[in-house]
Amino acid sequence: MANQEVRQAAKAAGVKLWRVAEELGMADSAFSRKLRHELPEEIRRQSLAIIERLRKEAE
Repeated sequence: MANQEVRQAAKAAGVKLWRVAEELGMADSAFSRKLRHELPEEIRRQSLAIIERLRKEAE
């Protein structure tokens, strides 16, 4: 499945994908469509960083 790393990181951190989309400045539906195919490396890195930051904020 495309972008498994991003999906698994979000699930493990308890972060909803819509929150990641919001932080990236895009609609949830647009982010979901992007996840259907491999993300560009920069967006993948940004997504993982956002997930980590939101996980820390939730602690």
